[in-house]
Amino acid sequence: MPEAKKPFKPRVSDEAVEARTGKVWREWLKALDDAGARKMTRKEIITWLGEHYRNVTPWWQQMITVTYEQARGRREEHQQPSGYEISVSRTVPVTVGTLYDAWQDGKSRDKWLPKAMLTVRKATKNKSMRITWEKDGTNLDVNFYKKGPQKTQVAVQHSRLPDKKAADRMKAYWGEALDRLKAILSD
Repeated sequence: MPEAKKPFKPRVSDEAVEARTGKVWREWLKALDDAGARKMTRKEIITWLGEHYRNVTPWWQQMITVTYEQARGRREEHQQPSGYEISVSRTVPVTVGTLYDAWQDGKSRDKWLPKAMLTVRKATKNKSMRITWEKDGTNLDVNFYKKGPQKTQVAVQHSRLPDKKAADRMKAYWGEALDRLKAILSD
């Protein structure tokens, strides 16, 4: 028996999209269907949105387009033009410097991310890191956000993944890794 398809669920709530664009998702999907978007390319949809909804910013034009493509089965969850992409974040009860150092220092990193082969291409202290994941040449963007004197959020975005299976696997992997990091730093 074939597996039942999960119902589509947008990443952004109706309330949020309506507050920023004036419409809820159901209204956007209908507007795009009525405009013939099922036969349009991504670029054509974005152009159409820009021409007909000048109050919608470019970021929201992209979000509406991606959501439309996912809702109509033209794009899978996590799929981007350059491959698949996932994001995972955790808030840890430490300073931004402590959390950054747990990533930057190889010895510290080995405690929570053992055997990880990575190359830091660019780092801005206590702000961000751009990393190549050596196992498959994919990219990591790691960002650090101060949330209080002893509270910092780390967000990992892993991109250029080859397929949905890899994206799902890496989302779980990074969730577990960040949980280990949080447990070590919280002790």
